[in-house]
Amino acid sequence: MSKTLVVVVPDADTLAATVASRLIAKIVDAQAERGSAGVVLTGGRIAKRVLAALPGLPEAAAVNWSQVDLYWGDERFLPAGDPERNETQAREALLDALPLDPARVHAMPASDGPDGEDAEAAAARYAQELRLGGAELPPFDVLMLGVGEDGHVASLFPEHPVLNETAGTTAAVHNSPKPPPTRITLTMPAIQTAYEVWLIAAGPDKSDAIGRALNGDKLLPAAQATGTAKTYWLLDKAAAAAVN
Repeated sequence: MSKTLVVVVPDADTLAATVASRLIAKIVDAQAERGSAGVVLTGGRIAKRVLAALPGLPEAAAVNWSQVDLYWGDERFLPAGDPERNETQAREALLDALPLDPARVHAMPASDGPDGEDAEAAAARYAQELRLGGAELPPFDVLMLGVGEDGHVASLFPEHPVLNETAGTTAAVHNSPKPPPTRITLTMPAIQTAYEVWLIAAGPDKSDAIGRALNGDKLLPAAQATGTAKTYWLLDKAAAAAVN
């Protein structure tokens, strides 16, 4: 059973630095154990701050970036390079400056990719890429998730039918309550295969949903996102205001 731990820090800047430091430690540990590490990235303001904080950490020198596999938990189904895409934001914040192996950066397809605007085909393509190692899903050492004001994670929204998808590892999302309306996401069963799931949030607008999720409101996707070993809630003081 996954162990749930809640970490509360004073503010968003401290949160970004804390998450960045923990991420480096997890990557180093995974590489020491099996030579590589698998990390699932998320989008949003705090995610960009986490990535921007990584290069300034002395311990980052211990990471072999060429042996890191990067994935995304969800993506806005927009053309490649669109500034609203999570991939674009991550590349600008850090990834383009790292000595990564391009073959190990597994971005979700764009709407001008080989499948065009067929989001279902693009989601299926990403599922196939995740299977390239032989198993249905690669090892996710850390899967990071932002938490929305409504308690959504990735592109899994409360009461949206894709939240209950169990047939595959990825899904196309239509009629998203947040723009853009079309997205690609990992399904909840795929998220739940990660060794550790980190739910990261800053700001008072997240506090109500976080309080409800930590009190066991399973209607909220955030309450369902758990790792096989550990589930971390990494929060600033404002986001944790409703946590008992």
